Amino acid sequence: MDNEFKTAQALEDQYVMHTYGRSPVLFEHGEGAKLYDTSGKEYIDFLAGIAVCPLGHVHPAVTAAIQEQAAKLLTTSNYFYAQNRAEVAQKLACLAGESYGWKTFFGNSGAEANECAMKIARRYGIEHKGPDCQTIITLKGSFHGRTMETLAATAQDWLQDPFKPMPQGFVSVPRNDCAALDAAIDETVCAIMLEPIQGESGVWPMEDEYLAHIRQVADANDILVIFDEVQTGLFRCGKPFCFQTVGEACVPDIMTLAKGIANGVPCGACMARGEAANMLKPGMQGSTFGGMQLAMAASRATLTNLESIKADELAAEKGAYLREQLATVSYVKEVRGKGLMVGATIEGHDAHDIVNAMLDKGFVINACNATVLRFLPPLIIEPAQIDAMIACLKSLA
Repeated sequence: MDNEFKTAQALEDQYVMHTYGRSPVLFEHGEGAKLYDTSGKEYIDFLAGIAVCPLGHVHPAVTAAIQEQAAKLLTTSNYFYAQNRAEVAQKLACLAGESYGWKTFFGNSGAEANECAMKIARRYGIEHKGPDCQTIITLKGSFHGRTMETLAATAQDWLQDPFKPMPQGFVSVPRNDCAALDAAIDETVCAIMLEPIQGESGVWPMEDEYLAHIRQVADANDILVIFDEVQTGLFRCGKPFCFQTVGEACVPDIMTLAKGIANGVPCGACMARGEAANMLKPGMQGSTFGGMQLAMAASRATLTNLESIKADELAAEKGAYLREQLATVSYVKEVRGKGLMVGATIEGHDAHDIVNAMLDKGFVINACNATVLRFLPPLIIEPAQIDAMIACLKSLA
């Protein structure tokens, strides 16, 4: 280990809260799908900051936009209009289907976006059915954030237990279980909130028929549908948004975004359509840094370039190739996902050990738990880089 890494490690141990189990590497720069540590070692990145850099690291157009904006103005608060903000909202609306009438609130993270979505849903329930209509149905194994409210929506006991009692107003049901969903519906339910593919718990896709059923149940009971597309959105799953992979069967009323929206600059967005888009009035929601000029410049450049390279097609094609190649690894039991959001269940190995061994050999991958490897590479990943990573996985059999 080089001296710069040792210094950073010692200082973090002393001054930074130990809320992460960090790998022993200090990345110094990157380019495309490659990262380089302070010793000069090269890595191929199959995590992309957890789906945060769809264009890869240090994309020239995004970097130029950030530099230009930083030289002019960083932020002025949301009391004023901001350059690029309306254009980013317009671009998101066009990508999601402009005819639906989408409007967007900008924050800084997926958790903020999900908080906004839940506020909209509860206002909708109160206005339509009265003050008791505030329950949100979520799915077991979900992940919606680490604020207390989004953690309450996250139906995973190991995440909630250290902080109980949780805020109330949530009911969780098993994924892909239509009967369980139907049984949970009553007059107190204002929304159904879900990830179209559960990311943090192991890359578990929702079945198309289940998504269609959710839309039907919601329409029949005057309930809003919230899609948390923080990880699945922005071209990662082979379409601009994952809900579009099932056509018109389940268009959400509210959709939340973050991660890849600005290629590494903190930014989150809550999009809503129809009546839901007008639920929040001035003073009901805000964010000091949300929609700031720097983030909007980065987001506009990111979205423009994702469109220009046809990132949806890249994700679909390369994702299919990655899944196909993962299935040839002897200890991989199952491969699932859409586009370049891929999970592989393994047997005979601890996934965390595989991650550590791969990092040592120059590949950045991720483990959701002891049995699932997760792959979220930049959408510009090359087939040769996939081949190199697969060969390395096979060498660990």
